[in-house]
Amino acid sequence: MKIAFVSDAVAPWSVGGIDSLVGTEAEALAKHHEVHFFTFRWPGMKKDFVKKGIRYHTSHEMNTKRFYRHGRRSIRESIVFMIQIARIFRHRFDVVQANEFPVIHLPLLKFYCKVTGARLIIDIHEVWDKSYWYDYLGGFIGFFADKIASFSIKGADAYLANSSITAERLGRFGIPKSRIFEFSPIIDDSMMRGLENLKRKKEVIFAGRLIKEKRIDKWLGAIKDAMKMTKLNGAIIGEGPEEHEIRALIRQMELEKIVEFRHFYKDKRAMYRRIASASVLLHMGEREGLSIIAIESIALGTPVIIPDYSPIPEEVRKMCIVRSEKEIPRAIVDILNGKIVPERNKYGIKRFYISNIAEFYETLFRKIA
Repeated sequence: MKIAFVSDAVAPWSVGGIDSLVGTEAEALAKHHEVHFFTFRWPGMKKDFVKKGIRYHTSHEMNTKRFYRHGRRSIRESIVFMIQIARIFRHRFDVVQANEFPVIHLPLLKFYCKVTGARLIIDIHEVWDKSYWYDYLGGFIGFFADKIASFSIKGADAYLANSSITAERLGRFGIPKSRIFEFSPIIDDSMMRGLENLKRKKEVIFAGRLIKEKRIDKWLGAIKDAMKMTKLNGAIIGEGPEEHEIRALIRQMELEKIVEFRHFYKDKRAMYRRIASASVLLHMGEREGLSIIAIESIALGTPVIIPDYSPIPEEVRKMCIVRSEKEIPRAIVDILNGKIVPERNKYGIKRFYISNIAEFYETLFRKIA
């Protein structure tokens, strides 16, 4: 089959949970099908090239600073992405799989599929309601964004929901349950092999995109409170629009000698090794679709602490240590000092293995053919 992936960002050139996921899926399918990928031209990418069997089509140079504006996705760059996607009409595909964001590109892809007879699959990682659009973009722009999103998302042949929460919200959004498929292949079990029993340091880490919703300010506050009770080190691994503010906050809180700040590892196994050698992964985010980093940490045997307000779905939440915000520093200390020894909960982990990709998609293609 001829398959087109459409996403404004993809790993390894852009490093984020969704970027890694869609890249992994494309690579797995390229072993059995003809796969094309339409995306922005991130640093290190050429205009048109082939890598690991995937034919990449890029235009309009992009980087993290341009991708975000005032701490949120750039509306201008979203419009540019929509325009550049028109190049898809030069090709004929059997299936088009599109990332839901930036949303405004979806009507064009629906039109393409209607004209050519291709099937449309939309990857859904978050379902935003009216109030969230208002908070994110402001009342006036948020009103129109909500209307556009409501129209744009509906009408696909299938929806890939990354979690039970996302699937449930899609149902409430009016999407037929028969078109919703829960799937999120994020764990490369072969790459993790041998890392589960590394010697652990008294280190608490965070890894992810540096945006306001990740609440790194609360993460630093928890580290500072835990330091009053025991010796520890911290590490923030990530990139994003809040980097400057986070670095300034580390200095302001006098944590430069305690908290290491570094960008993402280019080698994923090196990233896994860092997680596996830490004692705790602390995730204070207040907006999560699934939390890939939490699942990877659990698979590596590193306990994950989340606050009770976290929207992480139940299938992940039940494998984490959940505490109120005030109780988190004490939980960190108890884990570091061996007073809490989390059980190695493997329940549900296999559903996230990337080895399931080929079988899942073959079944999906038959259902939407």
